[in-house]
Amino acid sequence: MKSAWLGQNASGDLILCLHVQPGARKTEIVGLHGEVLKVRLAAAPVDGKANAALIAFMAEALGVTKRQVELLGGAASREKRLRISGASSEAVAAFLRRIG
Repeated sequence: MKSAWLGQNASGDLILCLHVQPGARKTEIVGLHGEVLKVRLAAAPVDGKANAALIAFMAEALGVTKRQVELLGGAASREKRLRISGASSEAVAAFLRRIG
């Protein structure tokens, strides 16, 4: 995995660096935004709704439970870091194909 937005820690967990646009028309992965992955969220950035929507969206996209997705940084920012634990290599490969 040689992307600025996608890494792996010593435990094998995925680390994603994202640029998040809340309040969008629909929730989707847009592509790269500089060196990070851009995600649009339909949820508003109010009372943690956008963060919860991001966690749910990424959990579904990578075939893991919401518990396996942790917001490491950027709770009040558009620039966020997530840790995904337990994603299968097949789910990660499918996710990467979706991005292109």
